[in-house]
Amino acid sequence: MHGISRREFARFTILCAAAAAAPMAAHAFGGPSGAATIYKNQGHLGELITNPYKIAPLTAIIRNGGYVVRNAKVRILPKKDGQEIAYAVSDAQVLTHGGIPVFGLYPDYRNTVEITYDRIYNGKTEHFTDKVFIRTQPVYGLVPFPKAEVKKAAEGKFADRLYYINNIGGNNNTRHAVWNNPEGGALQWSSYPLNMVIDTKGEIRWFLYPEGIYNVDSLYDGGIMMGLRQNDDGAITWGYGQHYVKYDIMGREIWNRRLPYGYNDFSHTMDAAQNGHYFLRVASSNLKRLDGRNVRTVRDMIIEVDANGTVVDEWRLWDILDPYRNTAIKALDQGAVCLNIDPKLAGKTLSDEELQKLDTEAHFGDIVGTGPGRNWAHVNSVDYDPTDDSIIISSRHQCAVIKIGRDKKVKWILGASRGWKKPWSDALLTPVDAKGKPLACDDASCSNTDFDWTWTQHTAFRIDSKSDKKVMYLSVFDNGDGRGFDQPPLPDMKYSRAVIYRIDQEKRTVEQIWEYGKEKGHEWFSPVTSLVEYMPDKDSIIAYAATAGANYDLKTGGLTSAPNPYLDEFEWGSTVPAVEIQLKNTTGYQAFAFDVHKAFNGVIR
Repeated sequence: MHGISRREFARFTILCAAAAAAPMAAHAFGGPSGAATIYKNQGHLGELITNPYKIAPLTAIIRNGGYVVRNAKVRILPKKDGQEIAYAVSDAQVLTHGGIPVFGLYPDYRNTVEITYDRIYNGKTEHFTDKVFIRTQPVYGLVPFPKAEVKKAAEGKFADRLYYINNIGGNNNTRHAVWNNPEGGALQWSSYPLNMVIDTKGEIRWFLYPEGIYNVDSLYDGGIMMGLRQNDDGAITWGYGQHYVKYDIMGREIWNRRLPYGYNDFSHTMDAAQNGHYFLRVASSNLKRLDGRNVRTVRDMIIEVDANGTVVDEWRLWDILDPYRNTAIKALDQGAVCLNIDPKLAGKTLSDEELQKLDTEAHFGDIVGTGPGRNWAHVNSVDYDPTDDSIIISSRHQCAVIKIGRDKKVKWILGASRGWKKPWSDALLTPVDAKGKPLACDDASCSNTDFDWTWTQHTAFRIDSKSDKKVMYLSVFDNGDGRGFDQPPLPDMKYSRAVIYRIDQEKRTVEQIWEYGKEKGHEWFSPVTSLVEYMPDKDSIIAYAATAGANYDLKTGGLTSAPNPYLDEFEWGSTVPAVEIQLKNTTGYQAFAFDVHKAFNGVIR
């Protein structure tokens, strides 16, 4: 004991035990304010937190360190010959994240990040420029991410482009699950997401690690992530299975909602409309058909929800359109009915007898057929037109783009005339040339012209900045299956197109003003998915041929390897890509230009 009492020794022992049990962050007992921490500051703010919201590993927050931080800017210094990412951060974003948000880190790399900011403390403002080093892990997930090959390097105004890629990671065993209360529906779609942002060098600069918000094996938390869009506030909205969600690019949840009980099976499209509402393509959870059967419907319903998730309107498409029109359905390649790809059925079409058998035997669910409860419409996009309070839908299995008013009346139909009965036939647009003269057309095609309709198309988007109430410019991806309501003798005769139409809504005419892809032939053919969209920031068009480049056995039509999608961006009016990137061995869905300045509410001056 030598000079220390038993009481003092016991107290010393207790203190030592307490110190040993303290968190590793404590180097010492600290002072009256509590334990000291041991994180190492880089610069003049607080600690560095990587992947702060657990779903975006190539992001970080440099905490404010207890100071007031204003006027922040971030630069991710590029690799040799790489692409710099630089953006301003609004004060609101700094407050929201408790520090400076960092986006665009390279994976598996020691990143150098330069931040500039004003630090305010005790009434004094100081300006700092710090360099922060952030080591990242390789890209990871349940399935491998694709490699990107730059075919046409970006130059000039496109050199700082970032592209958000929404791909599909392969089907999971939940495909065996089906609804049975009532029967039908499309629940069996569930695939692990492959969402990433790439730069023009083909480098991944962001990816989604979805484990915290997604479970591919869950009936309610699985599905396929689709309809991703960057909203005007910079955040991203999309849906999957029975959810629709909104997150910022840092991974912070804004909201994650289950579909309202009356609806199910989200897929394909979610439009953030100009009126502040969201338009979702869903299906009915319980529809009583005219024959008395209760079914879940399939991809044939649009709902409008407000910012709080309240359903304010619905479009029951089986009541608005003709759900028994089978003209296009009979021409579909049964080997590629959207994501239900079956090489054994490549080139096969359905006869009247086979369709009638489906009807009489009362099969329901995600099958090609007619009538509510089957995949007769397959709506894959919806876009809101604020000039007349209408929606524009793309119906793949009707080979038609259709505008429908708030009164649930069809305003016009862009598509070949075969099979449309009255009153729908009265709404068909008339094809014209550049002088407004009607073209020579039959019920499936137009002769002596480059004009063509779209076939099993995806994404019919109004080009807002070039359109008004009278004239609409519309971008569409013409997948090309069933072109002319027919299948060609050989699979490699098929092709896809990115196309833009000019629609005079008063004269009810349509003019084709631009196309790309026909000249590329089968190399660019994308039987399913894909996108064409106008980008107002650079007056450009993005086309994502999302299932192009797949290898087929031309004798059997069978798929022998995964697709190799093409991402192209064009100057407005040009048919030569300004940027072209090909992704390897991956099934693509859609892609768009990601605006980092919008994401952080600021533009670098």
